[in-house]
Amino acid sequence: MTSHEAPRDSAQAAPIAGLIGSVVTVLALAGTAFAVRGWVSSANERLTTPEAEKPKVAIADQSEVAYCTPRFKEVLDRVLHSCGLASDETRRGCKPSDVKTFASISDEDFNELFTPLKDRGAVIQFDEGMDDLDPAAKKLLEDKWFARKGARYFFVVARASKSGTQTKNRALSHRRANSVMFHLKSVADDPEIDKKVGLLWLGNEFAQLSKEYCGWQTSRPDKKCDDEAVNRSAFVSWVDCRL
Repeated sequence: MTSHEAPRDSAQAAPIAGLIGSVVTVLALAGTAFAVRGWVSSANERLTTPEAEKPKVAIADQSEVAYCTPRFKEVLDRVLHSCGLASDETRRGCKPSDVKTFASISDEDFNELFTPLKDRGAVIQFDEGMDDLDPAAKKLLEDKWFARKGARYFFVVARASKSGTQTKNRALSHRRANSVMFHLKSVADDPEIDKKVGLLWLGNEFAQLSKEYCGWQTSRPDKKCDDEAVNRSAFVSWVDCRL
């Protein structure tokens, strides 16, 4: 190659470079036009179908058990905020008149809400006129407490039988609820227990149990069970629903 050949190569390369530049420019302009059309089309779709911009509705947690119906959750929420869980150092609870007010629910419907908890809950029984837990009651209560399975709230619904006056039985059911709570505190070693346990004492004036509840797990399975016996009790259970 002589020194005179290089300029000819450069001269030949110039048109080629110009052609490549033109092609790149055309492609860039075409890409821009395509993007603009895409943006316009997308904007037009949002204007004509605005629902497409709405966030998707959350799907219910399929891990919740079947009894966590909207009605059950409604009453549960009222229980927790009205009488079950302490927000300070003073433990609270609910007496019969409170339940009637916050739940706005009949005796039968109140008990029916807890029917699906048969396999989760238990009936802790007491002697007539007494509020102390016997060894079998303590064991069953502990078994239920430690079978938490990730649940957040533990219900204690204490009652009294029809024997005696309304005032006496209201106080008796209150003591029974407290007996359950005191024992849980002695075995749970949980500083947050007041925020987990919801106490209700219904006396003998609201939501009495029928003898059908004798078929639940009770602390005295070897003894005769009837309407009177099953209402000398405290129903206990973890509740697996999320609010």
